[in-house]
Amino acid sequence: MRRIAALFKIKAGKALDRAEDPRELLDYSYDKQMEMLTKVRRGVADVATSRKRIELQLATLQQSADKLQGQAQQALAAGREDLAREALTRRTAVLAQRTDLQNQEATLQAEEAKLTLGEQRLQAKVDAFRTRKETIKASYTAAEAETHISEALTGISEEMGDVGLAMQRAQDKTEQLQARAGALDELMASGALEDATSPVAHDDLQSQLDAITAGGDVEAELERMKAELPASSAPPALGDKPAPQAPPGKEEGES
Repeated sequence: MRRIAALFKIKAGKALDRAEDPRELLDYSYDKQMEMLTKVRRGVADVATSRKRIELQLATLQQSADKLQGQAQQALAAGREDLAREALTRRTAVLAQRTDLQNQEATLQAEEAKLTLGEQRLQAKVDAFRTRKETIKASYTAAEAETHISEALTGISEEMGDVGLAMQRAQDKTEQLQARAGALDELMASGALEDATSPVAHDDLQSQLDAITAGGDVEAELERMKAELPASSAPPALGDKPAPQAPPGKEEGES
C-alpha cells in the first residue's frame, strides 16, 4: 500500500507539473492580492464613515451644550435658579458625552491613518508584483516559444517524434512489402510457386509429360521434312558405307 501510495503521488505530481501553468498561478496570486487590497480599502472607508458619524454627533452635542448654556443664563436672569441649575446639569452630561465621542474620534482617526498607510504600502506592493508578474509571464512565454522552435528544428518535440515514428513505420512496411514481392517473383520464376489464377493447375508429372510430348512432335516434324527432300539430295543414313568406285579406264565386266 505504501508503494501504491508513493506511485500515485509520483503520477499525480507529474500530471500536475504538466497541467500547471506558471502564468495562471501568477494571475491567481495577483487576483488574491487585489481582493486583499479591496478589503483594506473597504475597512478604511468604514472607519472613515464611523469617524464622520462621530463628527456629526459632536456637532449636535455642541449645539445642545450651547443651547443649554443659553437656557441657563436665561433662567438665571429670570430668577429661576432651579431651572438654571437643571440646564447646567444637562449641559454637563452633554459635555461628558462629547468628551467620550472626542476620544472615540481620536481613536478612529488613528485607526484610519494606520489603515490608510497600510493601504498605501499594500498598493505599492501589488503594483510591484503586477510589474514583476508581467515581466515573468513575458519571459516564460518567450522561453516557451523558443523551446518549441528548438524542439521543432531538432525534431525532438512530441509532435515531431510522432511524425518521425510514423515515417519510420511506413518505410519499414514499404521495405517489407518490396522484399515480399521480390521473393514471390523469384519463387514463381523457379516454379516453386504456381499461378493460382491459372484455369488448370499443373504439377510436376504433368510438366514431364508435356516435355515428352513436345519432343515427339519435334521428331515427327523432322521425319516429315526428310521425306520431302529429293532422293539425290537425301543424306546417307548413319552407319551406311559408300559403294566402291571402278578404276579409271576399265569398263564394266573386265577381269
